[in-house]
Amino acid sequence: MFKKIEIWILYLVILLSILFAIAFGVIVRQEIEGFTKFGVIDISFISKPAAYIARLPERTLRVMLKPNINRINDPWDEKREFYEQSGFDGVPNTEESYLLLSRYDGDLEEGIVELIDLTNFKVLHTWNPDIDAFNSMVEQVDEFKYLDRDDNNRRKTLMHPQLTDDGGLLFGWNAPLRKIDQCSNLIFQNTTNIFHHSIEIDIDGNIWAPSHIYPQTLPKEKVGRNTWNDAGFLDDAIVKLNSDGEILFQKSVPEIFIENGLEYLIFSVGNLAFNLDPIHLNDIQPVNFDGEYWKKGDVFLSMRHQSMILLYRPSENKIIWKGTGPFFHQHDVDIIDSQRISIFDNNSKIFADGRTVDGNNKVLIYDFKTDKYSSYLHNSFIENDIRTPNQGRSQILPNKDMLIEESFYARLLYLNADGSLKWSHVNRSKNGTIFKVGWSRILYTKKDIQIVNDFVKNKVTCVE
Repeated sequence: MFKKIEIWILYLVILLSILFAIAFGVIVRQEIEGFTKFGVIDISFISKPAAYIARLPERTLRVMLKPNINRINDPWDEKREFYEQSGFDGVPNTEESYLLLSRYDGDLEEGIVELIDLTNFKVLHTWNPDIDAFNSMVEQVDEFKYLDRDDNNRRKTLMHPQLTDDGGLLFGWNAPLRKIDQCSNLIFQNTTNIFHHSIEIDIDGNIWAPSHIYPQTLPKEKVGRNTWNDAGFLDDAIVKLNSDGEILFQKSVPEIFIENGLEYLIFSVGNLAFNLDPIHLNDIQPVNFDGEYWKKGDVFLSMRHQSMILLYRPSENKIIWKGTGPFFHQHDVDIIDSQRISIFDNNSKIFADGRTVDGNNKVLIYDFKTDKYSSYLHNSFIENDIRTPNQGRSQILPNKDMLIEESFYARLLYLNADGSLKWSHVNRSKNGTIFKVGWSRILYTKKDIQIVNDFVKNKVTCVE
């Protein structure tokens, strides 16, 4: 049954295996880096399948384990003080205000949005839409071919929800932009592009949201391609829609860069393959009033991968101001008054020991009049150990209080104007697991409060 094998044959097999492994690795690397041509010889017919095979173990493991992407898994396995907290802890607000809390419910295994009275922490209403049903209405074109896989009831977090004047709820995260009624029934979904990150409504009732234009406005031959599915780069765009979800304006951010003399910022990776996510637009903040430094109709844009804030004028296709100040991989730009803006600074970098935040997050205030940056309540960030490496939100209220969302750790903190912690919230399931939150916001203006009061007054009983 067993036969002797000449030792030289064994050595030959080992040597050939080593050489094959080296060659295979080189071919995979060439595909990843985009160098699949040696002179006139195109090896993409070999490199593409090789790259696919190289990822099979990872893909198989993902399928076998089926991890819940909304579960918070701390890579450093830290035992932070708030890890024993569940729900709200602290003193309710005295002034009428409401929280639109977006979170993944680990017990339901679905994303929900709760309208909460911050004077007593009571839940006034809950939205829990059927994402699978919404997906079934979307035409299965190339742009949405992975929608059922990546955007479903079990995986969905309803990011940055916006309560509308008529009591509807807007949301969208790597999916169509959707609006539902108070019973979570679909009112509309815009399937023109994949929408992502922030949702804001301007003073005229129009909706502003980032999207990915597909197909891309720039040819793949010029900018490179996605090495895994050949889909090309992520072409971020700013989109303005009316209250019915119809697009009024759309503009590619890479095009804005090119047309304003900033092409070097997206074509600047030397001999490496083109950056497949060069912009990473994560916030659009519309300007609602004329001022010395901007005009109504302008928009502030936050681009994480550029560590840059832009003030852009769509009516003129002109960049009015560019900020690359002392912030790193920021999220969330807000207008404070006629001359100041706030920026949530992730302060995120990559260190040799694996850390991705340089100390703590910050909220920076930029003053256009003085051309200076200053930190806001920074000692509170240190005292409360706020340091989400990605995402994150800040909201400075007129009374100078501030809401912070530490997204990576599923924690919300409400800071008084003096920096003291008034209350916090941790999204924890009954079994103790922490799950994602989705860019919540405080409703505090007279208009917001009126919308909420009308919503509660006219609330109907929803039939499941």
